[in-house]
Order: sequence, then structure tokens, then C-alpha cells
Amino acid sequence: MQVPGSVREAASMYGTAVAIFLVILVAALQGSVPAESPFPYHIPLDPEGTLELSWNVSYVQETVHFQLLVREFKAGVLFGMSDRGELENADLVVLWTNGDSAYFGDAWSDPNGLIHLDSQQDYQLLQAQRTPEGLTLLFKRPFSTCDPRDYLIEDGTVHLVYGILEQPFPSLEAINTSVLQTGLQRVQLLKPNIPTPALPSDMLTMEIRAPDVLVPGQETTYWCYISELPDGFARHHIVMYEPIVTKGNEAIVHHMEIFQCAAEFDSVPRFSGPCDSKMKPDRLNYCRHVLAAWALGAKAFYYPEEAGLAFGGPGSSRFLRLEVHYHNPLKIQGRRDSSGIRLYYTATLRRFNAGIMELGLVYTPVMAVPPQEMAFVLTGYCTDKCTQMALPPSGIHIFASQLHTHLTGRKVVTVLARDGRERQIVNRDDHYSPHFQEIRMLKKVVSVHPGDVLITSCTYNTEDRTLATVGGFGILQEMCVNYVHYYPQTPLELCKSAVDTGFLQKYFHLVNRFNSEEVCTCPQASVPEQFASVPWNSFNRDVLKALYDFAPISMHCNKSSAVRFQGEWSLQPLPEIISKLEEPAPRCPASRGPSSGGPTMVSIGGGKG
Repeated sequence: MQVPGSVREAASMYGTAVAIFLVILVAALQGSVPAESPFPYHIPLDPEGTLELSWNVSYVQETVHFQLLVREFKAGVLFGMSDRGELENADLVVLWTNGDSAYFGDAWSDPNGLIHLDSQQDYQLLQAQRTPEGLTLLFKRPFSTCDPRDYLIEDGTVHLVYGILEQPFPSLEAINTSVLQTGLQRVQLLKPNIPTPALPSDMLTMEIRAPDVLVPGQETTYWCYISELPDGFARHHIVMYEPIVTKGNEAIVHHMEIFQCAAEFDSVPRFSGPCDSKMKPDRLNYCRHVLAAWALGAKAFYYPEEAGLAFGGPGSSRFLRLEVHYHNPLKIQGRRDSSGIRLYYTATLRRFNAGIMELGLVYTPVMAVPPQEMAFVLTGYCTDKCTQMALPPSGIHIFASQLHTHLTGRKVVTVLARDGRERQIVNRDDHYSPHFQEIRMLKKVVSVHPGDVLITSCTYNTEDRTLATVGGFGILQEMCVNYVHYYPQTPLELCKSAVDTGFLQKYFHLVNRFNSEEVCTCPQASVPEQFASVPWNSFNRDVLKALYDFAPISMHCNKSSAVRFQGEWSLQPLPEIISKLEEPAPRCPASRGPSSGGPTMVSIGGGKG
């Protein structure tokens, strides 16, 4: 490849520019990150830890700064983002060598996985440097570039892709992704810029970890471990928690959660083993109250200074279930792990108890997704009638949220509506993955008042299924839930809906009338059996969608005791929404700097590029 003289001159000036840049970078990021680290977020990209990504977010500049460490550099590396973690139709940045020189360029891949240089160079290389650890690349990219080939970096989950080049290629277009070591990693890139709350002076810690687990040599394992609070453990407030990951296992410990067991059980059997084991005691299924949740890339979770999550004391179970998700795609044998979560708590109770409320759809088969659907939407409601009855006059304040579906979920959003108008997004993830679920602190606290409506919509993809996917607890069934963390705690623990069962039966009768194939509507048939007998032509799909869009709902406006608030909750009309929030238009950066032309030549032999 011929490199213009101007590029060579630019490369020779690079060392001076790097020093200036680093001063500017640290100054620009001051106040938004701890002073000791301009790159506070870290994740291993590959299971062996060869690639490590660090990053920081500047909301002022609407830019992400990346630092990619390549521990065993061979002939190049590619890194980027795509909709679901595919290497096809991906937005990429590539460092490659042709045997003599090294080049850095913004690129994209087509539907066949072939790589092309982008005519608009939006990834800007800031530094390439050899260190004792390996080769470090420092580069940046705006959230939005308004380049149709580029990925729009948004608030939710981002699927990162990577590839390791083990041999030189004569050109970027000659790189064959099928022969590379490739993979994906999920992360929330745009972390909220929230000040760290003050912590109490009498704070104590407790580590909940599964000791000395022999990690199974299989790709996916959910490990369950039962822990017990000390006898007579009084009521405390959790004010913070953070992960404890066994050194060397950073790439395989994918996410962890602590659940509190149901208070009605005096005892829960000790257990440490796979969560799907036939030896798992049944009582572990009643340990569902979330106390803490962490996922790869997340840092410590803090409660607001005025609130804490109560645990211990009367009416609270002493038994906790730790669940650790091991992601072991290389099927490594013999790895030992003692990871878990460290809880920070205080006996000095804060002004408010924090609560967790379930929004979305009831776990019921009446809400179903037809097979072969690319983007089918189901919506659950927390109605104005329920919030009017259950919330205090001053309302509640949502500060964090955990979205949840099973395997076919692709998008989840919760919107706050008031007086018939959508006002605010509570949480939204347009690239949601059921394999990456964490409690996320909101960038801005959302206040919910009596009479407000909370609308949770989930989008599903069932293109690989031949039968309808019904709602339920099974992993092959579906859910649509937003666990919102809020204060002050109220008796309302569950505010969800489902279509009225009588109207669903009218749907099955209608299908019978307009189809030659018999649909079982006999009284003894279950709803899943009825859905299984529906011939899924376009008419039956469209009518089901219309039913969910207009039919009355059954509301579950429930207290923590699973008893509904007093009132009539059947055959409730859907909330009337007369005004919806507009989709925000991507903002193009005001100035890109050098954004067109060829790749940048890089010196990687030693020292700075």
C-alpha cells in the first residue's frame, strides 16, 4: 500500500501530539472520574484475557475514549460494535500489518463479513504505545457520527466484537474474518455520571461468596450457593455493594446476584452446586427477592444518601442465595473460583427504606408471542388507578432499574405517562440481551406521583421457533419485567397486567370461525394447548396483536403479601395515551477533525506511535 508523504510527516509529529493530548484528556475528564484513573471502567474482551478494554465517557463532548490493551500482539486486532454481537454489519476499527508497516483505520463489515475501509474516519487514534504489558491503543469516537455505516452508541447494552489477527494481510480488504479468533462481549458503555454518595462512619461489610467452586468445563453454568445471616441479625440498611472476583477469573465470571429467601421458611437446606441440578432443594426456588446484582463491566452500586435496602430483623429471612453465572466458552477445566458480592451495611437506619417494585407483564400464558416473529411487542401496564391507590401523596423516586426477559427478548422500555401524555423514559435498552442483566443506576431520578401510569414494553424475536412462546416461569417461556428500585418503600410490590382471559377466549373462537384448521377451544384445554393449535397465518397474527392493543386487562396491584389492594381489577380499560414521546434524533458532532481519507500509519515497534 502506498502511503502519502503527508501521512509519514504526520506520523513523525505524533510523539509531541500525544503528550499534549494526554494533558487535555485528563483535564477534560476531571470531575467526572476518580483522579487516580482517567479510565475507570475495565473488562476483559476474550476468555483468555489477551485483550483488555478500558474506557471513559465524556457527556460534555459526547465522546467515548477507549484504551485497548493487546497483551500478545501478533499481526493486528479488530474491535467494534454490532446490533447483536455479529461480525457481519459491524462498525469496526482495525489495526493491521502488511509485514512492513502497521495501519489503523475506521472500517465496517458487510452482510458477508467482508471488511471495508470507511470513507468517514470517525475512530480517531490518539496513541499507540508498547508497554511491558503489551501494545496499548488509545482512541476515541463520538456517541453519534451520522455515518450510516456506524453504530449509534446509546444508553443500554452494547455488543462489542473483537478479532485477533495472527498473520499479516496485504490490505484491510484482504482480512478474512472467518480465519480469525473472534468473539463478543456485552457491556453498558455509557455509564451514568453520578457523584458518589457519602457513606456512614459505622459501615460494616459482609462477603457473600461461594467458596472454592470447581467451575464446570462447559460454556454456561449458573451456580447456586446458600448463605445464612448470623443468629439474631438485626435490621440493617445496605448502602452499597461491589463485586469480589477471584483473580484470574475476570473473563469467566459473567454476572452475579444475591436473592433473599421467603420469610415463611424457618430453614433452607445448605447447597452449593449448579442451579439446574436435580439435587437442588426445592426451597431455593423461593429465594427470589433481589438484594444485589452485578454484571461484567459494572462498578460498585450505591444507594442514595437518604435511603438504604433493609435486610435482617423481624419478618426477614436469614437465608440468602448467591447465583454466579460462569461464561466459559473455551471450556477450561480445573478452574477454582470463590467470587461473590461484598455488601456494605449500617445499623444506623437511613430516613427511607428503599423498595423494589415489579412492573410489566404478569407471568401468565395468556400473553404469547407467535412463532417466526422478528419483532413482536407485548406491553404491561401499571395503571393510574393502582398508583392513585397505592402510592403516598408525595410519590416515590426511582433511582435504579433492572430489565428482565427470557431468551427471545430483544428490547425493553418503561415509560412514565401523566395526564394521558408520555413524559419520561424510566429505562430503555434497544439492544437488550437476556444474557446480560444488571441493576443500572439511572442518570436522573424519576419521580412517580399518584395517578401516573408506567408502561413497560418488550420486543421479542421468535424466528427460530415453530410454536407460540407463552408467558411463564420456564426459560423457554417468556417474561417482561422491570424491577425498579425506589424510595420510600410502599406496600405496593407488584404493578403488572395481562390481557383479560375472557377476551382471549373470544380470540380463539374467532380463529376457529375463520380458519379451516380446528383450534381447540374446549374447556379442558389449557391456554398453551390452545396457542399450540393456532395456525399462524398473517390473519391470526394480526388479530392477536390487535387484541393485545385494545382488549381490557386484568390488573395485579399487589402488596408484598401477594394480596391485591382492595378494588375491582378485572376488565380494566387500557390507559389512554394521547401523546407519545418523540424519538430523539441523533446529534451529529459539530466538528470531527480529520474524518475522511485513508488509514493512519502507526509505529508499533516500540515507544510511542
